[in-house]
Amino acid sequence: MQKVSPCLLFDDQAEEAAKFYVSVFKNSKILQTTYYGEGMPMPAGTVLTVKFLLDGEEFLALNGGSHDQFSLAVSFMVMCETQAEVDDYWRKLTVGGQEVQCGWLKDKFGLAWQIVPKQFIEMLDSPDKAAVQRGMAAMMMTMKKLDIAELQKAYDNA
Repeated sequence: MQKVSPCLLFDDQAEEAAKFYVSVFKNSKILQTTYYGEGMPMPAGTVLTVKFLLDGEEFLALNGGSHDQFSLAVSFMVMCETQAEVDDYWRKLTVGGQEVQCGWLKDKFGLAWQIVPKQFIEMLDSPDKAAVQRGMAAMMMTMKKLDIAELQKAYDNA
């Protein structure tokens, strides 16, 4: 069991969301499902929690009759090796959701994700501040889904 893991509060979609997320990420699976019992806030037999792994990281989805909604204030960052990987996660996670800006999206449950190529993070670590600024400007001004080639072109001032 990992020391720190996210707990995602849903109204009544915990099981549906967990199944969706494990279908998107490799090395993922449902670990355990618990159910409300008699005399609890939801009808007996209703899913209470779903513990699942996403690419080896443990998450918990909880059906709690949510009074709150997910927001961009908290998101999950997905580091990608290639443009094909960026494209794949973007395509899968935006189905029924919405593209935001700068590599951010909201999935069909309203959960925010950042789909980020590792090359962009490497660009940000560069000592060449002008190149970093050009890369950031390209990302912030023109992109929803991040495009590695276009980011590199802006970074290189090509």
